[in-house]
Amino acid sequence: MSHALIAPMLAHVGLAGFLYVLLTLARAPSIWGIGRRADGSNPWAEVEPRISANLSNQFEWPLLFYVACLLLIQAGVQSPLATWLAWGFIGGRLAHSLVQIGTGNVRLRGLVFSLNFLAALGLWALVLQLYLHG
Repeated sequence: MSHALIAPMLAHVGLAGFLYVLLTLARAPSIWGIGRRADGSNPWAEVEPRISANLSNQFEWPLLFYVACLLLIQAGVQSPLATWLAWGFIGGRLAHSLVQIGTGNVRLRGLVFSLNFLAALGLWALVLQLYLHG
């Protein structure tokens, strides 16, 4: 039996996997010497810490996303609202990654993070409703 919340969860796993690959590529000049500039420097030195920080972020707030999704799946909830919130979370995670890695703009990143935050809180509201009234 398939559940609509599995796809957004897999999409987040894909995002984290992509970030691992991106981080490996950004570190390759420093670690393996692949892609070094003529002067021996890493052309990705400025962005590598932002990729690393973003990858770490994928294991912080998203943990609460996964737990809420798993609780809803376990309870057999097939809610269009839950699916919409889960995909909203993923969209917010993607936007957060693009802003954090691409711009380093902390103010914009905080604004974009609000999308993730609110979507996960919405999922938890559904879990709470389920367990209070179910």
